[in-house]
Formats: sequence, C-alpha cells, structure tokens
Amino acid sequence: MNDNQVVCVACGAVNRVPETKDASAGKCGSCGAPLFSGRPADVSGDMLQRQVQKGTVPVVVDFWAPWCGPCQFMGPEYEKVAQALEPRARFLKLNSDNEQQLAGALNIRGIPTMILFKDGKEADRVSGAMPASQINSWLSQRIG
Repeated sequence: MNDNQVVCVACGAVNRVPETKDASAGKCGSCGAPLFSGRPADVSGDMLQRQVQKGTVPVVVDFWAPWCGPCQFMGPEYEKVAQALEPRARFLKLNSDNEQQLAGALNIRGIPTMILFKDGKEADRVSGAMPASQINSWLSQRIG
C-alpha cells in the first residue's frame, strides 16, 4: 500500500493521503483547505513547480492568457474535466502572460496548451482549444 503526496494549492504544504482514503474529501493538515475542489486552481510558476516536484498525483496544466479567445472557450471545458477526473489528477491553470519566463522555459509556443506531468517530468502535451470530451479522452489514456 502506497501513500500519495498531495500538495495543497492554498499553502503549498505536502500532505500524505493513503491510497485507501478518498482524497477528494481530504483537507490540508497545515491550513485546512480542501485538497481537491473539483475546479482547476490558478497558480503561480513557483506553485506549479512545487506541485510537479513534490506531489505524486499527475498534474495537468492549462497554459492560457486572458486575451486569448480559444482559451476563454476552453476554460469551462477544462473545468468539466477537472470535476470528472479529480483526484486522479491535479488540475491547474497558469496565466502565461504572468509567467512568461516559465512559459518560455517549458517551450510554450501557442495557447491554450495543456501539459501533463507525471513522476516529476513532462509526460505529454497538446495545444489548441478542445471540448471536454476530447480533453477527457486525451487524459484518460494517459493517467490510468
């Protein structure tokens, strides 16, 4: 039996969640915030890196910008997938305008772009706006 390490998006604390427990009902041992909300969390570059490096749950990140029309279309679709697949994966949103250095380091060339991180490294990526069914299909094949 293994435990999952779940990083709280509110405070960054690493929480141990036994695989036998329902992580969707878990709360952070440090700040008391829910570990999963069924909604993608808007995060900074530092929080994204902490999630990827310290957590054992796959991390899905939507790189977007407020001025991007396709990003605006995909936002609600991405949220539907988060509601359906959490806590099997952590869903995050990162504003590429606010985090230009990180977006450049990750070779983000167009938005929206989604990256799936597993075991601390990039496992797959896809660019372009997609409906929830297509996002769900892409992820379901990759996160198990």
